[in-house]
Amino acid sequence: MAKEKVLLKNELFNKKTVTVLSNAIKNVYEPLNEELFINDVIGEFHNLELMDRIHWITETLTKHLPDSYIDSVNILYESLNKINHEGMFAFSSYPDFVSLNGCNKENLELSLHMLGEFTKLFSAEFSIRFFINEFPETTYLKMVEWSKSDNVHQRRLASEGLRPKLPWAKGITFDIYKGIKPLDNLFYDKERYVTRSVANHLNDISKIDPLLVLSTLSRWKVSGKQDIDEMKYIISHSLRTLVKKGHKETLEFLGFNCNPKIKVENLLIQNDHINIGESLSFSFDIEALKDEALVIDYVITYPKANNKTSKKVFKIKKVNMKKGMKIEIVKNHPFRVMTTKKLYDGEYEIDIQINGLEFANAKFYITV
Repeated sequence: MAKEKVLLKNELFNKKTVTVLSNAIKNVYEPLNEELFINDVIGEFHNLELMDRIHWITETLTKHLPDSYIDSVNILYESLNKINHEGMFAFSSYPDFVSLNGCNKENLELSLHMLGEFTKLFSAEFSIRFFINEFPETTYLKMVEWSKSDNVHQRRLASEGLRPKLPWAKGITFDIYKGIKPLDNLFYDKERYVTRSVANHLNDISKIDPLLVLSTLSRWKVSGKQDIDEMKYIISHSLRTLVKKGHKETLEFLGFNCNPKIKVENLLIQNDHINIGESLSFSFDIEALKDEALVIDYVITYPKANNKTSKKVFKIKKVNMKKGMKIEIVKNHPFRVMTTKKLYDGEYEIDIQINGLEFANAKFYITV
């Protein structure tokens, strides 16, 4: 019998994980009524999705801890010494507690300090954004300080918290140009955990100011501070969206010809009428008319409601071709039922994109 799939929200937030949290607090705050606290928390879980469960734990903590924010946040801080569960999701309520109760001028210094401590257990990337919006300069200076920290989690927070387009997070209005300074301290970090955040940060900026990203990467590359292979990773990961868009300056920066001398022929679709749940099988040939480095992608145009369309780029591979070389590309693209993207009946289109240019296209139809 197949094992029943457990929803992530139930795997991360349940009576067991809340009990671990409660035990840690009870160890330093005797007045906590653990049974009442646990029942208050899990009693509402059935109504709440993942992120809402974090906020509900925070609200329940606020109810069960002392009225004084200073007393309460110090209780949470002292409880850190009673646990050894780094990354346990229930403790994400700690930084959330700070942003809910301590984002004010009176407690600013204490709150920023606590976020720096709590992020060592669970990232404060969501919570810090409330402070960036309310107290931008003070918070920014603290993040520059964290970018030089000995602690890897604080260093990552200095980048991740300032990302212009951090998924699922509160929006910020902070100056992206000013936000480069912490990254200047972080791009030569020795931990991939940090450099991945730096690259994601630049990828966010690339959607706003591509040339700022290219000039920043150019500076970092010639500085020689980062290992060559890791620098290649940062460049590739930072520019992934611009490459997919066929951004001319980005392709040139990476050494690709924006007008490659190639022939793309024989785009064949195995079945131009498919049902949802099936795959589109297609193939095509490429011939190099001169030596070329190629980024090979394909673009699907989807029908949407109200006669609108949307496009999404999918990667195939990068290849170096000598003059006269020929290759065949064969690919299957699945069209599954997804909760994140609704598929509609109707006409779709596939375009073969190489070095940012479209070389061949074909139409097909999907029945949902």
